[in-house]
Amino acid sequence: MKKRRTALYVVAILYSFVTLLPFIWSIYTSLKPTDQVFNFWTPLSKLNFSSYSYILKNFPFGHWLTNSIIIAVIVTIGNLFVNTLAGYAFARFKFPLRGILFFVFLAIMMIPGQVLLVPIYMLLAKLGWIDTYQGLTIPFLMSPFMIFLARQFFLGVPKELEEAAQIDGLGRWGVFFKIFLPLSRPLLATQIIFTFQGNWNAFLWPVLLTTSDDMYTLPIGLNSFYGQYSAYWNSVLAGVIMLTLPMIIIFLIFQKQFVQGISSSGIK
Repeated sequence: MKKRRTALYVVAILYSFVTLLPFIWSIYTSLKPTDQVFNFWTPLSKLNFSSYSYILKNFPFGHWLTNSIIIAVIVTIGNLFVNTLAGYAFARFKFPLRGILFFVFLAIMMIPGQVLLVPIYMLLAKLGWIDTYQGLTIPFLMSPFMIFLARQFFLGVPKELEEAAQIDGLGRWGVFFKIFLPLSRPLLATQIIFTFQGNWNAFLWPVLLTTSDDMYTLPIGLNSFYGQYSAYWNSVLAGVIMLTLPMIIIFLIFQKQFVQGISSSGIK
C-alpha cells in the first residue's frame, strides 16, 4: 500500500513538473537579454527585467490592463447576480413552463459560439455599441452553464432549511440572502474563477468589437505587439507572464471554495 502511494506521489510530482515546465521556461526566456533568447542556457547573472520595463515604458500596457479589469469585473459581477438568481429560481420556484425554459438554456449550451458571431455583431452595430464598454460587457452578463451549475447547487440544499426559515417569517428574498447565499460561497467562487478567467483571456469578441487602441484589452494589445515585434520573444513572453499573473492570484485566493463548488455541484 505504501509503495503504491509513493508511486502515485512520484507520478503526480512528475506530471506537475511537466505541466509547469512551459510556464517556467516562459519566465526564464522573458528574463533573457534579446541576444540570448534563442540560447538554450543563459547564465543567471545575465538575466534581468529589461523586457518588462521596456513594455511598460513603450506601450500603453496600463491602459490595456485597466480595460481588461473593467470588462472582466463588470461581466463577473453581472454573472454572479444573474446566474445565481436564475439558478435559485429554477431550483426552488414552481412556475409555468419551467422545465421547457430550462431545456432551452441547456440547448443554448449546444450552439457553437461561431454561429452567433454575425447576428450578435449586427445587433451591436445597430445599437452603436461597437468599440464601447457596453458592447464588451452587456451581451455576456449571463451564462447558461453557470445557471445550470447554480441550479444543481441549490437543489442540493435541504428543503428543511428553507421551510424553517419561512416558519421564522422570512420571505423569498430573506431566505435567499440569509440562508442560500451564505451557503453558496463555493458556487460563487467557482463562478468568479470561470467567468473572470474567460473574460480576462477573451480574444475573439474583443478583437471583433474593438477598432481603436483605446479600447484594447490585454490579449488584443499583446497580439498587436507580437505582430509588430515578433523577433523580440523575451518582450512577448514578458507580456504573457504579466497577463497570466492576475489569474494565478485569483485562483490561489478562491481555490478552496472552487474545489468545494465543483464537488458539491455533482461535476466529476
